[in-house]
Amino acid sequence: MSTSNRAQRMAQHHMRNRADAHLNLIPLIDILSVMVAFLLVYSTEVEVIQNAKGIEIPQSIAQTAPKESVVVMITKTDVFVQGEFVTSIADIRKANTPQIEPLLAALKRPLLVGKAMTERDLANREITVMADKVIPYDVIKRVMATCTAADYGKISLAVIQKEKPVSGFKPG
Repeated sequence: MSTSNRAQRMAQHHMRNRADAHLNLIPLIDILSVMVAFLLVYSTEVEVIQNAKGIEIPQSIAQTAPKESVVVMITKTDVFVQGEFVTSIADIRKANTPQIEPLLAALKRPLLVGKAMTERDLANREITVMADKVIPYDVIKRVMATCTAADYGKISLAVIQKEKPVSGFKPG
């Protein structure tokens, strides 16, 4: 089996013009460094609060950013402190007391409280309540009363910032 003249010429041409392929990494490194700088600059103003799949947070138009604090998460069925199960909504509604004892015990744990604090420090302690938007107000009110009883002076409700309409835009 012999190859044609044309096939031999094409093979010689490919062998002559074959260059060693190499990858230039400089442009890739430049792009990655720009991306890292961009992400560092624009991620500093956001506080990430771990959200459970079972919570739909209400919206708000407030502009102030939340501060880092202890998080009480209220799903449709359960209450968690820093991601740890404390009690269920059904037990809270059955108890019918002004404060929720299991939540109070969890909030007074030495791990959350830390060292001994003065009254002024206690009044400045912050806690964030992240509740599903369908939770009845009486349950949220009792959770907030329990947080106050556990010496948290500032209580914040976690909300999603509502999008504002663009001013000066007239549809149509």
